[in-house]
Amino acid sequence: MRPLRFLLDLLYPPKCPFCGRVLERGEEGWCASCQEELPWTGPDDAKTVESCGICLSPLWYQDGVRAGMHRYKFGGGRGHAELFGLLMAQCLQDRWEESVDLITWVPLHPKRKRKRGYDQAELLARRVGELAGLSVESTLEKVRATAVQSEISEDEARKANVKDAYRALPGLDLAGKRIVLIDDVVTTGATLWECAAALRQAGAASVVGLTFARAR
Repeated sequence: MRPLRFLLDLLYPPKCPFCGRVLERGEEGWCASCQEELPWTGPDDAKTVESCGICLSPLWYQDGVRAGMHRYKFGGGRGHAELFGLLMAQCLQDRWEESVDLITWVPLHPKRKRKRGYDQAELLARRVGELAGLSVESTLEKVRATAVQSEISEDEARKANVKDAYRALPGLDLAGKRIVLIDDVVTTGATLWECAAALRQAGAASVVGLTFARAR
């Protein structure tokens, strides 16, 4: 182990992003217990999203997965993108057989990104792209600040909240491109629908969603 890494592990022992337990010797990224007990989705659990076709997710959004995502987004746990992105890349490889030209993500509004310090979907996209050997490009911008989707319960209200909130970057030409669109969690699919529609208007031939987790 490198001296700096050893010192950091002594001062800030790595913890499992899902249960928060300090990792034991031999555990890397997450604990052995969570590897076995997490609520994994199956090959037939892809969510159908209008304009996006389907959305793939390795995990259901509940229990430790919900806690892990909360740590990632709101607890400064940006380093969790390495493990979360790995699980997403494996899901894409195992469940998507069609060709892909590029990976992109659902962007935060600039004000929220400044407040958080990073865009959680962008970090996931870049990790997936790195592991899958695919180009990662910024293609969208959020032009209107919206309420937090997770705080809205009604499906129609969720759709209204994000309507016309996203658009393709000016001058973007995606003619014929097959795109993977990444976000952290999919619930109703309203956000993915809006973003996929904007990508199609810019010429994308196909858009498939990929999120870390899917709400039941």
